[in-house]
Amino acid sequence: MFSPFLVYLTFLTLLAQGAQGSILRSQADLKRDYDFIIVGAGPGGSAVSNRLTEDPNVSVLILEAGGANNDSLTIDVPLLCTKLTPNTQWDWNYTTTPQPNLNNRVLPFPRGIGLGGTSAVNCLVYTRGSKQNIDKWAELTNDSSWGWDRMLPYFKKSEKFNLPVDGHNITNQFNPSFHGFDGHIGVSVPGAGRAIDGRVIQTTQELPDEFPFTTDVNTGDQLGVGWVQALIDRGVRSSSASYFTPQVLARENLDILLNTRVSRILPSSNNSFNVIEYLDSISGTLKNLTASKEVILSAGAIGTPSILLHSGIGNATILTSLGITPLINLPSVGQNLTDHIGVSSTWLVNSTLTYDTVLRNATLGETLLRQWQDSKTGINVDTSENHLAFLRLPENSTVLQTFGDPAAGNETAHFEFLFQNGLSQITASGNYLNIPSGNVSPKSSGSVTINSTNPFDAPLIDPGLLSAEVDIHILREAIRTAHKFVEAAAWSDYILQDLTNATTDAEIDEFIRNNAVSFFHPVKTSAMSPFGTTDWGVVDPDLRVKGVNGLRIVDASVAPSLPAAHTSAAVYAIAEHAADIIKSAYGFS
Repeated sequence: MFSPFLVYLTFLTLLAQGAQGSILRSQADLKRDYDFIIVGAGPGGSAVSNRLTEDPNVSVLILEAGGANNDSLTIDVPLLCTKLTPNTQWDWNYTTTPQPNLNNRVLPFPRGIGLGGTSAVNCLVYTRGSKQNIDKWAELTNDSSWGWDRMLPYFKKSEKFNLPVDGHNITNQFNPSFHGFDGHIGVSVPGAGRAIDGRVIQTTQELPDEFPFTTDVNTGDQLGVGWVQALIDRGVRSSSASYFTPQVLARENLDILLNTRVSRILPSSNNSFNVIEYLDSISGTLKNLTASKEVILSAGAIGTPSILLHSGIGNATILTSLGITPLINLPSVGQNLTDHIGVSSTWLVNSTLTYDTVLRNATLGETLLRQWQDSKTGINVDTSENHLAFLRLPENSTVLQTFGDPAAGNETAHFEFLFQNGLSQITASGNYLNIPSGNVSPKSSGSVTINSTNPFDAPLIDPGLLSAEVDIHILREAIRTAHKFVEAAAWSDYILQDLTNATTDAEIDEFIRNNAVSFFHPVKTSAMSPFGTTDWGVVDPDLRVKGVNGLRIVDASVAPSLPAAHTSAAVYAIAEHAADIIKSAYGFS
């Protein structure tokens, strides 16, 4: 079976040997001509480059701002995901602007840098959203190819579902007919039990009307409580670097240049933006590369609009005010940033079998890490929760009656729970149950903008969290529902103390404003809209930037709405679909 470690070993070998038709040693090894130049090696860029270079006559260069992210235990070990951001070498280390509805707090806004992009630093949960979420894309783009029925094969194509490392029977833990087994991105259910697993499942049996059990949240019918599916391949993180198998890295028509910052996309002729401007790491000067067919921006929901704006593609009035010559007036660039928001509820519990015990016992922690290194078994093979829930407010809810329903439909979740057996940071004493609650159908939106002509300055990120009043109402009800969950008999001998200390609407709202954070799932900053539409949207349904030639976008920014889901699965499916769109446009095999 293919191992992610083999990829990393191949990286090291190629880096040592120099240019091998894959990872280049330096910018001096660049070829003169490339058909496609891709900016960013996250899920979008990795998947598209893999699929395009299946045709040996198509040449592709990937420019990635960061390094290989190889040989990193912190990245590889799933349970260490919370240590990867913020303020680390693997993170762009962005922060938001002050958020008025969160008491003007400035929040970290993690985005991964290096091979794998944010898929190398996220906490691995693999969810697709509801059928209604994806069908909404087809409606918004007026293009049926973006609907659930036609996107499901792309979700499956990217996926390599693998059995959990502990070998337990996974009947009723996933539905195999909705999964792929021959793709590149490892997906699995938990490979090590947690002490609360039985209590979570028992609660679904005691309170089935409010908390129904679901075998698989990724069938398009997402509602209920189920087992987590995570981006894990036999106990090891599976990032988008998994698209670069040794066989792919050996392709002579694929080059990957790391540690290279792209500043702008420049026009050549006939309104074609197919020239990359990048920073030469040796001379410190800006240089150009031209793609004979297309530039593909895959820098993510933050990086892509920032590059576009510095390239003169965006709101002409704003660009002019900054001293940037507007070349293409697309006011939607960087606008409509939509993200999930959430907050944790925590209880002191009557148990020592939580992760808190591991964090306070260095010897035990080292033993468990050695177990992972030696055999890829033990609690380190999984992310920080074994179960999650996607739930809705009651249809007669006062919130929905007052504000309307912001979800994509009546079978789409309003909020999500993650059931965590312990905290991810060391505490002096005590053992805890932690349930992050997220509003996964938010109405709020914000923007990514710039305030400098220096393309290497950090962008201004304003997710506009809780800017729509309905969102705090949904999050408040999510917190109340989490408390109802642990009031089930299954938890009667387990819960010692509720540490949230908020019961009234006003108290819960203040708790939210003081503690809620982004769930780091930004989309829509370069959104798709129908062909011919110019008053909103940035790309057509074929992902070409409106009004220009030679420039396409393949990343989370093109999603026209935010699924009620962690977003990496959606980006892989977008990229697989994009590859077929591009192949069809040029007649590639």
